[in-house]
Amino acid sequence: MDSMDSVGAMDAVGADAADEAGVDETDVDSVNAAEEAEPNVDAEEELEDELALPARAGGGVLWLVATPIGNLDDLTLRALRVLREADVVLAEDTRHTKKLLAHHGVGTPLRSLHAHTPETKIAALVEALQAGATFALVSDAGTPVVSDPGLRLSAAARDAGVKVTVAPGASAVLAALCVSGLRADRFRFWGFLPRTAGKRATALDELARDPVAHVLFEAPNRTHALLEELSTRLGVRRVCVCRELTKIHEEAARGTASELAARFASGVRGEVTIVVEASDDVAVDAAEIDVDAFVAERVAAGEKPKVIAKALAAAMGTSAADAYELVIARR
Repeated sequence: MDSMDSVGAMDAVGADAADEAGVDETDVDSVNAAEEAEPNVDAEEELEDELALPARAGGGVLWLVATPIGNLDDLTLRALRVLREADVVLAEDTRHTKKLLAHHGVGTPLRSLHAHTPETKIAALVEALQAGATFALVSDAGTPVVSDPGLRLSAAARDAGVKVTVAPGASAVLAALCVSGLRADRFRFWGFLPRTAGKRATALDELARDPVAHVLFEAPNRTHALLEELSTRLGVRRVCVCRELTKIHEEAARGTASELAARFASGVRGEVTIVVEASDDVAVDAAEIDVDAFVAERVAAGEKPKVIAKALAAAMGTSAADAYELVIARR
């Protein structure tokens, strides 16, 4: 996805602290086999066929409601009221959100809105809003719309003149920044980096040259590889791997990207948010850059020597000519 300078979160909801909320962690952390096998039949249904949505003068409201990023009790009183009073709750995964609503005794009808929802359903939802319906839009966890499929409905509703408002709350981005203990006067949120090798390398190079703090999401099985990629670019600039935020096994591990790559060489468990510390001077000495790994990664991605040299020069704070010689010597 493209980078963003705004705040948001898209962690998957997991277990809350069982001793705090009185909920069996196993029941909250995973969907049982029966639920996994059950199709999410709400996905293509038209709301008008199954719900008697109200028609109100002046139109309806689309609420963007932040939900917990782990601990189910991290839901604001205002968000709870909105969820109870809405005509429908629109969720990224209804099976997931059903657990949250059940935990808080919310019986509002629940319907799906995800990345594969057709434009015809988006249009039908907007029409219902224009007629007076009130919808509460949630993501699987954290604040919806930012790095989230709910953006399509939010944008369409606003374009149609529907009132769109927010019930703010939990954010994995802000939680990670707070708990990291790293300098973050200004920060940039990337969400998940591109998977394509060339685009990913370009994004990582841009990140390394930018002196502000950075926040990224990554899947547990790809976290070690990301730390290895960061280690060839960041030198001694510190990083924090935050995992399982607000849950029983919460951890915030700090160090250089190289140190953390070694620490998590055997893998990472749980939802992961990574923070890169802000820096006054992003240029590092050649001795602090693993030039061999830097060049090898980009050669494998099919980048040309001049492109690699330009990125290496920016990372090292050296001339393009010197960087080009380093690249040619390693091809």
